[in-house]
Amino acid sequence: MGLCFMAKGTFGEILKRERELREVTLNEVTVATRIPPRFLEAFEREDWETLPGGIFNRGFVRAIARYLGLDEENLLSEYDLAYGETRSAAVPADDPIPSPPKWIMVAGAVAILLLCMGAISGSVYGWHRYAARRAAKRAANEQTVAVGPVTASPAVAGAASPTPQAPPVTRPATTTTADGATAAPQRLDLAVSTSGATRVRVVADGRVVLDSRLPAGETRRLFARTQFVVSAADPDAVLLELNGQAIPSLNSAVPSGTIVLGQKDLRQAPSGNAQR
Repeated sequence: MGLCFMAKGTFGEILKRERELREVTLNEVTVATRIPPRFLEAFEREDWETLPGGIFNRGFVRAIARYLGLDEENLLSEYDLAYGETRSAAVPADDPIPSPPKWIMVAGAVAILLLCMGAISGSVYGWHRYAARRAAKRAANEQTVAVGPVTASPAVAGAASPTPQAPPVTRPATTTTADGATAAPQRLDLAVSTSGATRVRVVADGRVVLDSRLPAGETRRLFARTQFVVSAADPDAVLLELNGQAIPSLNSAVPSGTIVLGQKDLRQAPSGNAQR
């Protein structure tokens, strides 16, 4: 039996009347169509807010019409008419919500793209600057380390006066034996011992070979061809031996706490102490 032969009425009234004429309950429709009872009641009351809307509502209407033996297209037409009138009453037709112009959406997309590109470019530029700064700093540190041994260092910590620069390296002095032959210069062998903790700096042939704080009881052996320049923060705590010969203490040798030892210091004085 089609809707064209039914009495006039709203969509909900027609649907309910056709169901009751066939003596079918809502539960029976639910079992046959798997449509929840609350949706069936919403159709009959035309409570569109309860229904999911869209293609789901139209699918439910088709399933109900098929189960009740009604014409699907006619019932869908009644549904569209009732649903459309309700939606038109809810949203006034003379005051629709205007959609934004397309150029605004395009401009927004372009702006977002430009912002992303600017952020990426800024990050890359910042990283390059950071890497260049690190490379320059590393190169400066390496240059300082390479030049350090041949430049004058700051004064030894705690010393009374700054440590002077090492004098220029001289040619090794030669000695003449009793028969007039010239003997080759001896290699300088310096033993540095400490009776107390102090900082000691030794320059051998113009090259820094020791510049550190030594604990009490420490002994270091150093070698040179022509000369040593020795300085200490506490001269009284340093004992020197040059090629096995005891050297006067730094305080007694020079007030500045710095002493220069060379080939000439290997000659013995009548008293047995090394001459300077």
